[in-house]
Amino acid sequence: MRRLLRRLARLEAENAVSRSKEEIRLVYTSDPEEAKRLRENSPASLVRDLPHDQQTLRVTLDRKRGKGRAVTVAKGFQLSPASIEKLATELKKRCGAGGSASGDEIVIQGEKAEAVTAFLESRGFRVKK
Repeated sequence: MRRLLRRLARLEAENAVSRSKEEIRLVYTSDPEEAKRLRENSPASLVRDLPHDQQTLRVTLDRKRGKGRAVTVAKGFQLSPASIEKLATELKKRCGAGGSASGDEIVIQGEKAEAVTAFLESRGFRVKK
């Protein structure tokens, strides 16, 4: 039994040494300089917005998401999370309705497909229904 445990410990140690730095993910650090360096080099900071005229969006009505009520869904955005959140806020104000933004889509409460399409086209997006 001891021999098996020693062998297992040795294999784990060899495996830990052979891991590359990309595989090891830092969960927490109290060093502010290290935290700043990690934020600057993180993949999330490298996300770029695709120009609006190069994006083709789909605007649809969906009755399955809103507990039987109609919601308008615009999907296919290739934007950073901050940009899509800002666009969703403007769109909700323009439509006078609630909604949310998650991933690559914006959901607006109600049957607002025409208003959403007009708003997105005015911003330079290509829109399909």
